[in-house]
Amino acid sequence: MHTERSLARTHGFGLVSFALPVVLLALFGFPPISKAASKDDLIQGAKKEGEVILYASMNIEEANTTIAKFEEKYPFLKVKLARTGSEKLLAKALTEARAKKHFADVIQTVEFSMHILRNKGILGRYLSPEEGLYPKEFKEDGYWTTVYYNPYVVAYNTKLVPRERLPKSYEDLLNPLWKGKMMMEGTKVDWFAGMLQIMGREKGLKYMRDLSRQDLMLRTGHNLIAQLVAAGEALFDINIPASSVDRLKENGAPIDWTALGPAPAIMVGIGIASQTPHPHAARLYVDFALSREGQRLMRGFGRLVARSDFAQEQAAAIKGVQIAPVNPALADKMDDYAKQLRGIFAR
Repeated sequence: MHTERSLARTHGFGLVSFALPVVLLALFGFPPISKAASKDDLIQGAKKEGEVILYASMNIEEANTTIAKFEEKYPFLKVKLARTGSEKLLAKALTEARAKKHFADVIQTVEFSMHILRNKGILGRYLSPEEGLYPKEFKEDGYWTTVYYNPYVVAYNTKLVPRERLPKSYEDLLNPLWKGKMMMEGTKVDWFAGMLQIMGREKGLKYMRDLSRQDLMLRTGHNLIAQLVAAGEALFDINIPASSVDRLKENGAPIDWTALGPAPAIMVGIGIASQTPHPHAARLYVDFALSREGQRLMRGFGRLVARSDFAQEQAAAIKGVQIAPVNPALADKMDDYAKQLRGIFAR
């Protein structure tokens, strides 16, 4: 969504202050909401709208629990969830935008998709009152903010790999001792981009080529791979979200995780569609997701959150690992990263 500042650069401030409501109505089909709109204003507007359409790629149980808590807080609103995988969600949003169909109010998915949606004008700019509690590395210019993030770590079978034998660095995975005994998710372009961000492009590419000579077993699906590692089908999974390991570990499986250096963190962001049919309800939902109450729900799901007033509480869960948020702008080169990843690891 255009801001007053960006329109002013194009047309001059005097024109903007006179014509902004008309411009927004023509472009987006809904009346603008004053930046000074109070919570009561949002509630009164949302009562007239009655619903909010959520496009999300999150776990269905977590989504339903979050929605139930939101509807309990705002009983006059009904959340309609359109849930699918992140790739399908991105394709759906892009297809609808090309067809000039505007269904989504709120979009919640992985950072690369959020960055693309922002660049395509599908995300609008909204500064939630909760915004100030999120570090700048975990949001993108007010277009979206991190609801939770996944640091990518190394999972290992605790029965087959004693702690004293654990690799201590990424380079340790190149030890011939581990050849043919490791798995990886072979389609994680954002992880691959994050590793190159951490290591530097040339060093990172060399490392990936060396790693590919370790005869890694490529599998799809983090939960499946974690189960295979716990079952002893492999000693390690080298690129898995910490939360996937923690959930299995809590159920008694012989699995744990370690970080071998800075851990690339893939963010899951939330933002408002630029042409939201229900702008007041959409803002209430985003504010709730980013609020302490909403973030407490994420923590209850075992998720890591970026909200600063949870930092001390979740310190033990992070295990002192240096978190390296993956730069969302790397999505601009996603096709190149995908080609490199396939070229290096595909059989």
